[in-house]
Amino acid sequence: MKGICILGATGSIGVSTLDVIARHTDQYKVIALTANNNVQGLFEQCLAHQPEYAVLVDDNKAQELKNCLNASAFPDITVLSGADALTYVATLPQVHSVMAAIVGAAGLLPTLAAAKASKTVLLANKEALVMSGDIFMQAVADSGAHLLPIDSEHNAIFQCMPAGYQTGMVTKQARRILLTASGGPFRQTPLEELAHVTPAQAVAHPNWDMGKKISVDSATMMNKGLEMIEACLLFNMSPEQIQVVIHPQSVIHSMVDYVDGTVLAQMGTPDMRIPIAYSLAWPERFESGAQALDIFKVARMDFEAPDLERFPCLRLAYEAIHAGGIMPTVLNAANEIAVQAFLDGDLRFTDIATVIAHCMQTMTSQPADSLETILTADNQTRDLAKQFIQNGLVQ
Repeated sequence: MKGICILGATGSIGVSTLDVIARHTDQYKVIALTANNNVQGLFEQCLAHQPEYAVLVDDNKAQELKNCLNASAFPDITVLSGADALTYVATLPQVHSVMAAIVGAAGLLPTLAAAKASKTVLLANKEALVMSGDIFMQAVADSGAHLLPIDSEHNAIFQCMPAGYQTGMVTKQARRILLTASGGPFRQTPLEELAHVTPAQAVAHPNWDMGKKISVDSATMMNKGLEMIEACLLFNMSPEQIQVVIHPQSVIHSMVDYVDGTVLAQMGTPDMRIPIAYSLAWPERFESGAQALDIFKVARMDFEAPDLERFPCLRLAYEAIHAGGIMPTVLNAANEIAVQAFLDGDLRFTDIATVIAHCMQTMTSQPADSLETILTADNQTRDLAKQFIQNGLVQ
C-alpha cells in the first residue's frame, strides 16, 4: 500500500487523481489533501477519502474546514494551514508519492521539498520545473527520487522513450521530440479579432477540461512554450530538438523520433486520467476509467506548424530558454500576472505577450544558480508586470 499526498486536490488534476485512486484502494492510501481556499471542495474530499491531513493555505479557511470536520464523522483528520504546511505534508515519512498539481509558482517549494525527500514526484506543475530548472533536476538526481511527468505530452514522451528510461537521462537513441499542441480555441480566428477575445472564450478549450489559467495558456500557446522548456529539462535535450506540432484532434499526445527513422507516438482519448493512471501504476499499468480510443470516430488526424505571429508567447518561450539563467523564471512570472489580469478584465488577450516581452527586456539576465536568486527574480518580475499593467503602459 502506497501513501499519496495530493498538492492541489480540488483542481482538475487533483479530482482526476482521486477518481483513479478510488478504483485502486488496494494499492493507494490518501495521506494528505491540500487546496488553496476551496473549503467545501476539500471537505467533501475528506469525507470521501479520509486522509490523515488536510491543508488550506489561508488560516481562516483552515479553521472553517476544521469546524466542518469536527461536526462530521471524521473529526480526527488533522487540519493545517499555511505554505509551510504544504511542504510538511509532502515530506511525511508515510507518503510514497506526491501529486504536484498546484498551479503556478506556488507549487515550487513543496514540490522541490518532495524531490529532496526522495519521494516519487508526479509532476503536473510545469511552472515549478520551468522556474527552478537545473536546481530541481539536480535535487532529483541527488536524492534518488523518481520524477514522472503528468502533462499528457510529457507523459506521452516518457512512454515512448527506451525501456528503463529515467527522466533527466541522455539517450542517444532519440534525436527529436515532436511536442503536440491542439492549437487552442483561436487556431483559426482572424488575427484582427484576437484583441477582442473575452476570458469566457479563452477558457473554452475545444478538447480538454482544464482550469482557467491553464486554459488561457493553451489559447496563447504559452502552455506549449512552458512544456517545451520542461521537455528540455525532463529529457535532457536542446530546444532545437523539440519541435512543436499543432494537432487539433488531440489524439496523438506527442512523439519521439529515433535515429533509425522510427517515430513512436502515444495515442489515447483526451482524458487526464490516462497519464495519471500510468504514473501511479508505473512501471506497471492499471485501469484509469478513461474511454477506449475509437480510431474510426477519429477518422483523420491533421498536423501543422505553429504560426508565431498568432502565438507570440511560444516565440518568447524559445527566447527565454535560449537566454537561460533566470529568463524562464521571468517568462513564467510575467505570464502568471498577465493571465490573471486578462481573466480579471484588466488586460486584452493580445497584451499578455506584450507584458511578458516587456519584463524579459527589462529584467537583467543572470545565472539561476540558487533558489534565492530564482525566488527574487520571480518576485521582481511580478512587481514589474503589475506596475506595467497598472500604469496603463499596455496599448
